Amino acid sequence: GGTQVVSDQLVVRITAEAGKTFLDRMIALVEGASRQKTPNEIALNILLAGLTIIFLIVVATLVPLARYAGSPVTIVTLIALLITLIPTTIGGLLSAIGIAGMDRLVQRNVLAMSGRAVEAAGDVDILLLDKTGTITYGNRMASEFVPAAGVRPDEMAAAALRASLADETPEGKSIVALAEEQGLRADRGLLAGAEFIPFTAETRMSGIKLDGHATMKGAADAINRVAPMPADLQEAVRTISAAGGTPLVVAEDDRAIGVIALKDTVKPGLRERFDEMRAMGIRTIMITGDNPLTARTIADEAGVDDFVAEAKPEDKIRIIREEQEGGRLVAMTGDGTNDAPALAQADVGVAMNTGTSAAKEAGNMVDLDSDPAKLIDIVTIGKQLLMTRGSLTTFSIANDVAKYFAILPAIFAGAYAADATSGGGGALSALNVMRLTSPESAILAAIIFNALIIVVLIPLALRGVAYQPIGAAALLRRNLLVYGLGGLVAPFVGIKLIDLLLTAVGLA
Repeated sequence: GGTQVVSDQLVVRITAEAGKTFLDRMIALVEGASRQKTPNEIALNILLAGLTIIFLIVVATLVPLARYAGSPVTIVTLIALLITLIPTTIGGLLSAIGIAGMDRLVQRNVLAMSGRAVEAAGDVDILLLDKTGTITYGNRMASEFVPAAGVRPDEMAAAALRASLADETPEGKSIVALAEEQGLRADRGLLAGAEFIPFTAETRMSGIKLDGHATMKGAADAINRVAPMPADLQEAVRTISAAGGTPLVVAEDDRAIGVIALKDTVKPGLRERFDEMRAMGIRTIMITGDNPLTARTIADEAGVDDFVAEAKPEDKIRIIREEQEGGRLVAMTGDGTNDAPALAQADVGVAMNTGTSAAKEAGNMVDLDSDPAKLIDIVTIGKQLLMTRGSLTTFSIANDVAKYFAILPAIFAGAYAADATSGGGGALSALNVMRLTSPESAILAAIIFNALIIVVLIPLALRGVAYQPIGAAALLRRNLLVYGLGGLVAPFVGIKLIDLLLTAVGLA
């Protein structure tokens, strides 16, 4: 994550006091960051707590009701009823659902630090992206050769290629690659008889001398001192600079023949992926410390919805908090130490694997492929996790309600027991719709079913409910029809079968 000096030398002057450095500021911001609970997490906690309280009240009120009906219940019966009623099914499956979501991310080369991070991804409204290293490669790459008036494009490209043959910097290699893309061949044999002129901070240019002729490339003002630039090249330099690029002027001896445009290249395929995010309702915002003109150029090329220019680390975390205060869930992707506070504050902080250790520690996910468009896969998996949990929660609630009515006759055994003298049924005999063998077998069957249903549902929790981009109303109808109805029917069928089995083996 540091700076590598590839040529010349670097002089460092310390200007900050101990405890007031950039890293100290980042540490303070990270320590002050905190992730909020997601709306789904809050709703599920309230639901489970509410159901538990309701069923506690139901069990507690059965004591006076049973006495009034002439069928006092035992403590063992009440405990058994409470165990079967409280939402243990979904409680037992939540961990499996979260682990399965994390596993699906691992299959896509994304490491999630918790199931909560995967869940939050399913509800993301806004994605903030750092520019350098996330949207762009972070290295200035050659994008265009601009020849001077009267110079052929292939002549200009050949000169740029010669000046860069011995240049091992990322910029030099990108110039060679661009020339080769235009049909030129990099003949390394030329270097045998050539003198390589390295870049230095004083000259600010590099190149080679071959057969008494020098081919150089470098900063515009440095080249202009040895090879005055014509007006058209000066205009090209200004145009490239205004667009956020870096111009390198190429000269042969004392004649400037063209300009190489270097720019921080946008990673391919991002525009299409951002279009997909837009269709999913996710707004993308690029955050960069660059000037507004450069930021706008990169933002337009990448296809993001908005951008924030000249942003400091404090601005990033401020923007995230403002969006969160508005009730929105925010995802952040970044790779630098200056991104760490924002990654720690975001609901979903995706650090690039090529980033610094601070960024990866602050985020709750690490993308091993360093692909910001991977968030689409992350969001899809998050939505699948939420749909799976919603479906199984629907089943669990219906299941708990059905179990109550399935074993209720056992609570009032004395009231509905058959009258031996009259041959009729008791006052509440109609409640025993399942015709369970005995109160004891009913309770035992319910306890066994309560344990088995969790085991049966684990494969579904791990596989997940197939994600479909449908509306909330359609999703609710499907859950009620499939999982709600299934949750109502399953206890009656399951408890009856277990009761028959217990009777067959003589345990009832």
